[in-house]
Parts: sequence; C-alpha cells; structure tokens
Amino acid sequence: MDNGKQAENAWRVLILLFLANLFNFFDRTVPAILLEPIRHEWSLSDFQLGIIAVAFTVVYAIAGLPLGRLADSASRKNIMGWGLAVWSIFTGLNGLAWSFWSFLAVRVGVGIGEASYAPAANALIGDLFPSSKRSRAIGIFMLGLPLGLILAFFTVGAMVKAFGSWRAPFFIAMVPGLVLAVFMFLIKEPARGAAEETQISLAPIDQPIRKVMRIRTMWWIILAGIASNFAAYGTNTFMVPMLQRYFGLPLEQAAVTTGIIVGVTGLIGLTLGGWIADKMHQKSEQGRLMFGALGLVIAALATWYALTLGSTQIGLFTALFSIGWLLQYNYYTCVYPAIQDIVEPRLRATAMAVFFAVFYLLGGAFGPLVVGLLSDHYASAAMVAAGATQMTEQFKAAGLHNAMFVVPVSLLLTAIAMFFAARTFVADARAMKQGMIARAPAIVGAPRPA
Repeated sequence: MDNGKQAENAWRVLILLFLANLFNFFDRTVPAILLEPIRHEWSLSDFQLGIIAVAFTVVYAIAGLPLGRLADSASRKNIMGWGLAVWSIFTGLNGLAWSFWSFLAVRVGVGIGEASYAPAANALIGDLFPSSKRSRAIGIFMLGLPLGLILAFFTVGAMVKAFGSWRAPFFIAMVPGLVLAVFMFLIKEPARGAAEETQISLAPIDQPIRKVMRIRTMWWIILAGIASNFAAYGTNTFMVPMLQRYFGLPLEQAAVTTGIIVGVTGLIGLTLGGWIADKMHQKSEQGRLMFGALGLVIAALATWYALTLGSTQIGLFTALFSIGWLLQYNYYTCVYPAIQDIVEPRLRATAMAVFFAVFYLLGGAFGPLVVGLLSDHYASAAMVAAGATQMTEQFKAAGLHNAMFVVPVSLLLTAIAMFFAARTFVADARAMKQGMIARAPAIVGAPRPA
C-alpha cells in the first residue's frame, strides 16, 4: 500500500511540464516532415538525412548526463526554463540554414537545449506524485509526445504550403517555447523525496552513476530503451518520406497520415495504457512490465504485417501500423514509472540522465542512421537488379520501404528485454524501499518507521 503524499500544486505543474514536453517533441519533429524538400534542395542521400537526426540525438544524449546530474542538486525549474529558451531559439535559427552542414550545426544547439528537460521533469514528477499515481502522471506528461507529433504532422505541411517555403515552420515553432520558458521559472518546486512514504536523507551520494548501474533492472530497462528508441526514431524520421515515395502521397497528406500513425495512437496508448499499467501494478508488482512486454510483441507483429502490404493498400497499412504504434506507447507508461520505483529520489534525475544517454545514443541515433544506410543499400540493389545505371525515385522508394523492416524487429527485442526486466523488478524495488527505511532514523527529526 502506497502512503506517499501528493504535492498541492502537482496537477498545475504537471500541465506546464506537459505543454513544454509537447513543444519539445514538436520542435524535434519538424525536420523529419521536411526531409524530402531538404533532400531535393541540397541533393542529399538517405544516409545524410539520417545524419541530421543523429546530430541532434548524439548531442542530446551526451549533454543529458551532466545536465541530469545537475538536476539532482540544483533548481530543476531553472534548468528546464533556460533549456526551453535555448532549444526554441535554435529551432528558429534552423530556418536560416544555407547548407547541409549549417543545418546540422544548428541542430546541435537544439539538442543541447532539449537535453536539459527530460531528466529534470521526470525527477520533478517523482516528487509531485506518489508511486501509485506515477504511471498516470507520467502518461499525461508523455502525452506531449503524441500531441507534439500530431501538432507537427498536422500543421507543418500546411505552413509550407501557405508560405511557400520549408523554412517557415522553424520560425513559427520558436515562439511558443519562449513563452512557456517564462512560466517555467515561476514553478514552486517540492522538496526531493516529498512524495515518498518514507522520509529520506538529502545528503550527497558518492559515485551516483555507479550506484544506479548496480541495479539489475536498470540494465534490462536500458536494453529495452535502446531497441524501443531505435524503432521510434527510425519510424519518426522516415515515415513521411516513405509514404511520399512508396505510396505516392503528397507532403501534406503524408504528414497527416504519419500524424495519425505515430501521434493520434499515443493519445490512447498513453492515457488508457497508463491507467491499465497502474491497475496491473496494483495487482502484481511485475504486472506493469509484463503488460508492456505483451503489448510490444503484438506491436512487432502488426507493424511487420503492415510493411508486407502493397503500395496501393495505404488504408490498411495505416490501420495496422497504427495498432502496432498504439501498443508501442505502452513502453513509456510501463518503464518510466518502473525507474522511479527502483531508484531512490536522490538519484532519480541521474538515473533518467543515464537512461536517456544510452536510450538516445545507441537507440535514437542509430535508428535513423541504420535505416538511412539500409535504404541507400536496398535502393542500389534494386537499381542493379533492374539492370539500370541511374538512380531513380522508384528505386529510392523500394530501398526505404525495405529498410523499414528493422522497425518490427526492434519492437520484438524491446518486448524481450522488458520481460527480463519484470523478472528482476520486484527484488530491486523492495531493496530500494528497504534502503530508504534503513536510513530514515538517521535523519534529524525523522520518526522511525513502524
């Protein structure tokens, strides 16, 4: 039974965190929608398009480690506020890029700004809500992901059409983030560990990263994260180009269809999925992660079958891939709360930073890179098989479509890792609670737990 306390301003702060998360994903998604016009303007390969995503992701992962560690000791609202301002400004600067390399350099700035946000925000949620409500709280926070994608995929194509330029969406995207940054500085932060049923020590911890990595479940969660983000970033980066090339959709229609597949599905996956995950956790300590693992198996099967369909079956493809992607969102509502349950409050931002570093460096970065490399390889193979000597858009369409089969494979690997995480979770969660209880009497003024 969870007797932790919920902060009085928990829901107000959560709404602000959600809005900032929404524009976090909006800003990082804009380039993926514009890859085809960018490719044609600068005559780029799919590998180079993948590098655009990699530049952001690698910096995001590396910068997240020191910024996450800082969030365990410094003001989280200031870290998030300044980060929000930085990534918004650099998003606007992307619209001024004059070459592939200048565009790449500005994406680095966006990555540094956004790296400040997720570890601090997740740690703050852990102090706003007790364990029994964290799946729902994190589910609402993570609604910023699908809603950010929906907003981007449903509006960016229209912006390009209205202004006649692929650069316009970057300038427009800059404004909301700067406004939200002002409100972020006004947050009233709860004390670290305020939502726990056991009082905790706030003394600094030596070798924090080593202590986090001693938790067995963290290793399985990190492996699941690598596979999950590989699939997510490969899909989010190349779905619009694939729909344009393989199914022949115009940019605006391809963007909206992608918004349905990877965005609308998240509204259900993160709300209903978060609610079910909490119910499963209440019935069994392993239930949350087992529920997530089962959902990922079905997701792998659905997306695999969708990719076997012909280029005239866009309706069925959208339906099947959407079902798979809806279940893919179970990953977030099952794994993120599990991290909160196995890591003590003093280490949560550090744990999230370590998780995100590997999550993005080995998963998010390699997803677009591998899909891009495979796309170029399969396109060349299709050209050779046809006996042609010149690359055409038809060969590029076949290459990218074949490359996307790595997505369901990655989802299946995610499910396997989550299953093993469930096997070690109970012992690690109990060890965390016992460790907090053992230290509680040492806190000045803290009553000894009954």
